[in-house]
Amino acid sequence: MGEHGEHRALVRALALLATLWAGAAGAAECRLALLLALDVSSSVDAEEHALQREGLAAALAAPEIRRAILGEAPGHVVLAVYEWSGRNQQDVVLPWTVLDGDAAIDRAAAALRGAPRAFSRFPTAVGYALGFGVGMFRRGPDCARRVLDVSGDGIGNDGFEPVHAYRHFDFSGVTVNGLAVGGHDPQVRDYYMFELRRGPGAFVEYAEGYADFRRAMERKLLREIRGMVIGRAGD
Repeated sequence: MGEHGEHRALVRALALLATLWAGAAGAAECRLALLLALDVSSSVDAEEHALQREGLAAALAAPEIRRAILGEAPGHVVLAVYEWSGRNQQDVVLPWTVLDGDAAIDRAAAALRGAPRAFSRFPTAVGYALGFGVGMFRRGPDCARRVLDVSGDGIGNDGFEPVHAYRHFDFSGVTVNGLAVGGHDPQVRDYYMFELRRGPGAFVEYAEGYADFRRAMERKLLREIRGMVIGRAGD
């Protein structure tokens, strides 16, 4: 099967176990289901992918993020991560995981660092990525808030657009935020602001290239975990 195949088989098995477990997690215990979607389309080269993956892992393990996850409100945070690209290219990197202590956060960060890249030679199907995310929420835990956090460096160029995803999939109770990464497409920030962002309090964070990804992700995670808005929309 090979190393990558074995890893993906393990992830799918864990995802199945998470699905079976999810029904037991009620909204009273879970305050936030946070689902992160990472762009791995052909515009993201190997160095940029490493910066993105390491930036997310480091942001998740940062002291201020830990405090927000573990000590600032009752109930726990549940996290999942998937990579997305073309129409049929979505792959779960981290299945639904309860972040109920430092050890759980450390394990999640290590899993993100160690997982192989899912895809590298496909276009950017944002609508399909959104549809996949809704499916993960349907199979996920019952939490007081549900947030889909989409990162990417370009506009959709394959399949249907976000407006069609929002029309045909059930996004009730789901907030969609964006992390637009500059450097490849000058339209990406506006696209994330006016096409992708959805729901009360939804916002778009901006990174000045992948070298800035960790800083932007830390700021974004804090806003999402705390459920607060900082500055103007899109700041």
